[in-house]
Amino acid sequence: MRLLHTSDWHLGRSFHRVNMLAAQAEFIGHLVTTARERDVDAVVVSGDVYDRAVPPLAAVELFDDALHRLADLGVPTVMISGNHDSARRLGVGAGLIGRAGIHLRTEPSAAGTPVVLADAHGDVAFYGLPYLEPALVKDEFGVEKAGHEAVLAAAMDRVRADLATRAPGTRSVVLAHAFVTGGEPSDSERDITVGGVAAVPAGVFDGVDYVALGHLHGCQTLTDRVRYSGSPLPYSFSEAAHRKSMWLVDLAADGTVDAERLDCPVPRALARIRGTLEDLLADPELARHEEAWVEATLTDPVRPADPMARLAERFPHTLSLVFDPERAEDDPEVSYARRLAGRSDQQIAEDFVAHVRGAGPDAQEQGVLREAFDAVRADETVREVAR
Repeated sequence: MRLLHTSDWHLGRSFHRVNMLAAQAEFIGHLVTTARERDVDAVVVSGDVYDRAVPPLAAVELFDDALHRLADLGVPTVMISGNHDSARRLGVGAGLIGRAGIHLRTEPSAAGTPVVLADAHGDVAFYGLPYLEPALVKDEFGVEKAGHEAVLAAAMDRVRADLATRAPGTRSVVLAHAFVTGGEPSDSERDITVGGVAAVPAGVFDGVDYVALGHLHGCQTLTDRVRYSGSPLPYSFSEAAHRKSMWLVDLAADGTVDAERLDCPVPRALARIRGTLEDLLADPELARHEEAWVEATLTDPVRPADPMARLAERFPHTLSLVFDPERAEDDPEVSYARRLAGRSDQQIAEDFVAHVRGAGPDAQEQGVLREAFDAVRADETVREVAR
């Protein structure tokens, strides 16, 4: 069976105020064309279809167009909700839409109920694990402590239990939206840290033939059977080095996986450039970036006059301007943002306690902080879905 694995469309999202809807529509066209020309048997979409719980009308219309075009091709599609989606909204009409071969899996309770497709070699069971917010689903899965690993492990127990009841030789595919250990994040994914731990080990998914992951925006191979497709378009300059693509996966009769990486259309290259303003304007090596979307970091010790206007003369698609004067690390003027770079909310809060009190929080106090962050995150999720 031939699968086309994609995820993280983020329909409705912009890129530094640049409307990406036309590029997203071009990707949808590319997806449909690829499914037709490469004789794809099923499309899998591993979450974050939309960029927010209440997407703009134009994004909903594009999604509707994508579903109609895939249904017209007769290519079954299995799709889960991600942490950016409203699972309840995305799942509206799932039963009716399923009759057209578009299978939306947004309910955690259905984790062990697969979409079963068949080819010449027998059945393939597709299990959709939507994004599982631990604080909201821990009762559903009967876990004592909210955590990504615990709820995903419980969901996978249901998958393996169902798979054990099926005919010998039944192959299996799991769609999941999660941060799996070994994956490389970028700046454009929403933080899903719970209890200070966001990542789950790839071993959670043992026992199935292929795991189609979503959430991280870089295309990645964790094992031959566990892969991220990444987002089809860039959504932050931290993705400047990404090669945007999808996975074309051939699942053999014995469950063996053979995967080919297929490039997605690129609306415009990304470039991160750094130096003094005069150097950036004069350096001939930067000519290759003149038509790219540019993030420029200026290292001038004193902020120059009209930097954006002057940069735009050479790099007309400059979208982001960062000031980072070259200074010693112990200089009191080192930016607050630089001091916080790479630190979690929990670490920042613990540093604040240490600064105010003269000593950091003890283990019990760290637990209180974790519970507070988890409660806020869960409350935000509930309120976003209820909007």
